[in-house]
Amino acid sequence: MPTVVPTACPLDCPDACSLEVTVEDGRALRVEGTRDRNPLTAGFICAKVRRLPEHVHGDDRVLHPMARSAAKGAGVFERISWPEAIDRVAARLVEARDRFGGESILPYSYGGSNGLLSQDTTDALLFRRLGASRLARTVCAAPTGAVATAMYGKMEGVAPADFAEAALIVLWGANPQASGVHLVPPIRAARERGARLAVIDPRATALARQAELHLAPRPGSDVALALALIRELFESGRADLGFLAAHTTGWQELRRRAEPWTMARAAGVAGVPEADLRALADLWAERSPAVVRCGWGVERNRNGGSAVAAILALPAVGGKFGVRGGGYTLSNSGAWRFDSATIAGPEAATRVVNMNRLGEALTSLADPPVRVLFVYDSNALATSPHQNLIRRGLEREDLFTVVFDAVATDTARFADVVLPATTFLEHRELARGYGAFVLQAGAPVIPRVGEARPNFEVFAELALACGVATRDEIPTEDEAERRLLDSTGRGELLRAELARRGWAAPAAGERPVQFVDVFPRTADGHIHLVPEELDREAP
Repeated sequence: MPTVVPTACPLDCPDACSLEVTVEDGRALRVEGTRDRNPLTAGFICAKVRRLPEHVHGDDRVLHPMARSAAKGAGVFERISWPEAIDRVAARLVEARDRFGGESILPYSYGGSNGLLSQDTTDALLFRRLGASRLARTVCAAPTGAVATAMYGKMEGVAPADFAEAALIVLWGANPQASGVHLVPPIRAARERGARLAVIDPRATALARQAELHLAPRPGSDVALALALIRELFESGRADLGFLAAHTTGWQELRRRAEPWTMARAAGVAGVPEADLRALADLWAERSPAVVRCGWGVERNRNGGSAVAAILALPAVGGKFGVRGGGYTLSNSGAWRFDSATIAGPEAATRVVNMNRLGEALTSLADPPVRVLFVYDSNALATSPHQNLIRRGLEREDLFTVVFDAVATDTARFADVVLPATTFLEHRELARGYGAFVLQAGAPVIPRVGEARPNFEVFAELALACGVATRDEIPTEDEAERRLLDSTGRGELLRAELARRGWAAPAAGERPVQFVDVFPRTADGHIHLVPEELDREAP
């Protein structure tokens, strides 16, 4: 008899959906969105998670630990036991540390699971105590995160539900119909009430085709458009000088930098009609509440950070804060102040390796060279650029590679040891959104497939086997969850909310209004419109 079991999605997405999984005979048959828990989910979910049972029970699942038995890249392995796998991996980690120093160990991970128990807990404890190199997770959100932190201190953005209150919605480098799909219903609701939709995207997406205004700039030219809009607001007397004087620093410098970017020049550089750019300036100046949804597509070029800074300056220059449905949204991850150091301990000042330079690190890094690569929550060969260089590094006979994943990835073909990981349907998790202001607890809904084990458990075992921690120093999952919740200063309240309704909101609430409920978290409480971080190089 099928049963329906509730859980939550921890994947790398703004929405943090609450789920109902239909289970029979230990297998997940169907995954659907709930209507009575997380209010944003509203009974529907994305196609990726809807098809999750195909992934969980697919032919490419890694079912047991394996050791390489042929040339690297051949993908030929022999089955080994978990105790043997733990011993092999621990021995190579300790050997690398003792012979070459801890920085010869490189952990590589990203957003395969954004769950709070699966990432930066026992894994960080292991690698910090080994003195391993640190990974700069730069493949996504590095420029946007640096800019948002420098300008606003990662102030909470406009809640998805409050897009329904806007009179103007600007989607800049974001396509919520494909990613973060729960923003679409509030956009529709706003338009039914008379809101205008403007889309800035090189592609003619479905939302772009529906919008009142679509600007399709040349990739990389967004900064010119944003600066031209800023210039026009100042030149036409429609900038909010009172707000700028009271709540910002650097607005005069921003105006100086925008001065060369006339409407005509920016339109020519971006390849958009000047009339459309002027129409966007008029909409932004005249309609309120107005909100800009800045997406991560904007950052993916050499001046992406500058473009994001200029876009995020628009609500300040135009005076769009202080009203529900007005302001900006980028990432709302700053709403949650979890401190994983309560589990992993302090971060050591070891070498930093940029994940976008993995191939370079594996083939030319010295003093010390990378001798152990540990890949989890990511598929390095398919994620980082310069795949041929990465492949050459993975083929090194003196490199010991561990891949810990639920499926047999391209990277796994080059591994010396492959470890089977659980999916979030098979382990306990804490999931929080970075769009929705929601925290949820997820319990396993099916038994572990094959011999798969969760991150939290495996990294704890490796820490013990490496001798870098004692059993008493590694918390249980219950204790780890307690520490994470308590690190916010609101642990008891969060536990009560989770128990009562299945989800909890951050301190700012589930629908904070910028410059009413939340303010910049910068040192002086002001928006820094020309952040120094724009001039820093990535590691």
